[in-house]
Amino acid sequence: MAKTALVTGAASGIGRAIAEAFAEAGYRVVRVDKAPLEGPDSFQVDLGDQSAVLALAETVLDRYGSIDVLVNNAGFQHVAPLEEFPPEVWETMLSVMVTAPFLLIRAFLPKMKANGWGRIINLGSIHSVVASPFKAGYVSAKHALLGLTKVAALEGGPFGVTANTIGPAYVRTPLVEGQIADQARSLGISEDEVIEKVMLEPAAIKRLIEPEEVAALALFLASDAAGAITGACLPQDLGWTAR
Repeated sequence: MAKTALVTGAASGIGRAIAEAFAEAGYRVVRVDKAPLEGPDSFQVDLGDQSAVLALAETVLDRYGSIDVLVNNAGFQHVAPLEEFPPEVWETMLSVMVTAPFLLIRAFLPKMKANGWGRIINLGSIHSVVASPFKAGYVSAKHALLGLTKVAALEGGPFGVTANTIGPAYVRTPLVEGQIADQARSLGISEDEVIEKVMLEPAAIKRLIEPEEVAALALFLASDAAGAITGACLPQDLGWTAR
């Protein structure tokens, strides 16, 4: 019987690439996003709404019995100095990128344990391990998500459940392309210069990461070949953190 994977933020970018990769590999893929999605295994849910996340988990368990692979990918970015960072945006970022993953792990982990197999894959960032200015909400959320990953790894390990975080640098997604355009306007330089001189200056490999590369790593982490990897943040960061 095919395994079932649930992917949040599946409408675009990294989440879409992961959902497509798992589907091509033979998984039954449950797609979740705030944006509308098509298909019987798709759910439109605001992950910033705790009651909506709990309702999603209950519906998924009723319909599918269990989830074999949980991919917590949904997230967003907001850039502002600390003294100007809106508290309501801070709360929403933590709700979407920390509380929702916690609630979904909490809901699906018992069945994973009972089945003796499970994979939890959290989409972090280089900002799970390092910081950048003006990104207080995102950096804090991604650090917290890595901590949650480690706890899930320790609790799930004896039952055949692994939990890992993927930590990519800049990936070519609509979110990043929007950041490139915004910075080009604010700095008065070209978008190519933003990529080269701002985004990729600390990186050893001078290019953006493609969403399909992140999807390939997620698919590997879901495989039996990755069964000894847990509690880790796998840096897919173009050498960014090698310094």
